[in-house]
Amino acid sequence: MTRFLDRRRFLGGLAAASALPLSGCFDPLVQSGSGVREVLESANPLTYRAQRLLLGSDHLAREFTRADIRQPMRPNGSTNPQDEPYLALARQSFSTWRLPVTGMIQRSLSLSLADLQAMPARTQITRHDCVEGWSCIAEWIGAPLGLVLDQAGVLPSARYVVFLCFDSLANGFNGPIRYYESIDLLDARHPQTILAYGMNGAALPVSNGAPLRVRVERQLGYKMAKYIRAIVVTDSLVAYGEGKGGFWEDRGYEWFAGI
Repeated sequence: MTRFLDRRRFLGGLAAASALPLSGCFDPLVQSGSGVREVLESANPLTYRAQRLLLGSDHLAREFTRADIRQPMRPNGSTNPQDEPYLALARQSFSTWRLPVTGMIQRSLSLSLADLQAMPARTQITRHDCVEGWSCIAEWIGAPLGLVLDQAGVLPSARYVVFLCFDSLANGFNGPIRYYESIDLLDARHPQTILAYGMNGAALPVSNGAPLRVRVERQLGYKMAKYIRAIVVTDSLVAYGEGKGGFWEDRGYEWFAGI
C-alpha cells in the first residue's frame, strides 16, 4: 500500500508540474515546503540510479557534423552578467582571469585561459537540450575536465565537482545569489565533459558563457554552468547554496538531469 501511495503521489506531482512552463512560472510550485517540490526531489535518486544503469560511465552523447550546425548557438540562462567583478574582467578581454581549483585535492591550481588552451583539447559537435524545450547544435572546444582534475590530484574521499560562477540570477538577504552547479566525479571524468573556451570556431561569446563554461553533454543545459569563476572538489554539497547541488536545484529542479 505504501508503494502504491508513493507512486500515485509522484505521478500527481508530475502532472501538476507539467501544467506550468518550465521557466520562471515553474518556481512558485517548487518553493521549499511545497508538495510538488518534495515529489520531484524524491524522484532524484531513482532517476540517477536508472541513468547510471542504462548509460554506464563512458556512454557518449551523440556527436554531429558541421553540416548539422544550421543556426547560431542559442544562449541559455543569463546572457550579459552585470556583476562588477565580471565586468572588470570583460573590459580587459579576460586577460587577467584565472580559474582557481581548490578543495579536496593534493595541489591547488590557478589556471589562466592560456594554461587551459595549452592542454590537449577536445572538439565535439553536440546538441544542447534546454529544460525549456528547445535544442541547438554547436561545436565546442575545450580542455577535458578530467585532465584538470588529474593535474590537481583528487583525493579518494571526494565525490563532487562544484562550479562557482560570476552571474547573479537573484537577490537574497545577504546580497546577490550567484549561479552555481555541480556534478559527480563520474560525469566530471566523462570524455565529453570539457571546460569550453571556444564555440563554432571562435572564442566563446559572452552570451554563451565567456571566458569559460562547462559542457556536460549527457545532461540538460542548466547543468552546464557559464561564466565560471572557480571550481571546488568536495565530498558534500551542503555548504553550497541551499545544499541541493545547484541554483535551479535549490528551486526544485532535479540534480541529476540526465538525457
